[in-house]
Order: sequence, then C-alpha cells, then structure tokens
Amino acid sequence: MKNLTLANQLTILRIALIPAFVLLVVYGYLGSALLVFSVAGLTDALDGLIARRAGQRTSLGAWLDPMADKLLLVTTFVVLTLPGIPLTNHLPLWLTVLVISRDVVIVGVVAIINLAVGPRTFRPSFLGKATTAAFIITSVIVMFFNYRQERSIIVDLGIWLSLALTLISSGDYFFRLRKLITEATE
Repeated sequence: MKNLTLANQLTILRIALIPAFVLLVVYGYLGSALLVFSVAGLTDALDGLIARRAGQRTSLGAWLDPMADKLLLVTTFVVLTLPGIPLTNHLPLWLTVLVISRDVVIVGVVAIINLAVGPRTFRPSFLGKATTAAFIITSVIVMFFNYRQERSIIVDLGIWLSLALTLISSGDYFFRLRKLITEATE
C-alpha cells in the first residue's frame, strides 16, 4: 500500500468527483457542479504540493495525476458542449473536438515514441500548462455564468483564448516531439 499515499488518494478523489460533476450539470444543479469542479481543482493543486513536500512522489502518481486531469477536463468540455443540456452558455463543438484531438495526438505520439525508441521523458511545456490553465479558467467562467443564467463576453474571451493557446501549444508540442524523435534516431 505504499503507492496509496495521501497525494494519490486526492488524485483518486478527483477522478471520483467526475461522475458527480456530470450528474449535477445534467440535472441542473449548476452551483453545486461549480463547487464540485472547484473541489476537484483543489485536489489537483494539493496532490502535487503534498507529493513534492512530503516526499510522496510515486510512479502511480506520475501516471494517475495527468490521467485525472485529462479525464476531468475532457469530461467538463464534453458536458459543457452537449446541446441537449439546457445551459445558457455552451462551449462550441469545434473547440471541444480540437481540444480532445490535441490531447489524443500528443498522448498517441508520445506512446509511439516510447514504444519505438524506448522510454523518453517528455515534460509539459509552459505553453502546455498555460493552455490547461486556460481550459480550467474557461470552464469555471462558463459554469459561473451558467449558474447565474447570464451570457457574458468573458465566456467568448475564454473560448477564443482556449482556441489560440490550443493551436500555439499544439505547434510547440509538434516541434518538441520532432526534436525528440530526431535525437532518438541519431
């Protein structure tokens, strides 16, 4: 049970909160959904802090944490996009498809590189982290204005910022992966 550290338990809690978040949005409890999403975000901040400060870094956590982040964000984007859910503000389908496609391509290419040339460390870039932050902020903004049942230009700004950072970080990841492949084959 040495892998079941407090940090990993918080990550597992984040994963467990995802179905609750979805159900709360679907059934129109938008304030509670925003609260659950915020708690999930807090677990993300705390698990990393605890893992570093308390020496609780584990190989399980190294895999589980990014997986939990992706599950939460992808689920949030999908739920906030679905036209059948009566929300004041929806994320556009094109943004959700682009965000999910970007993540699938990055994970797929990294997996192929690891299988083809052996394990490689591929740390998230500043642009990747900024893009994830934009996704989270945009999600919170959309949920907040849905809770208030108001439209806002701030929602549109979040959507366009997410688009811009998705495209820029995708290009950055492409060039970083290209460099990694070139180094691996030399």
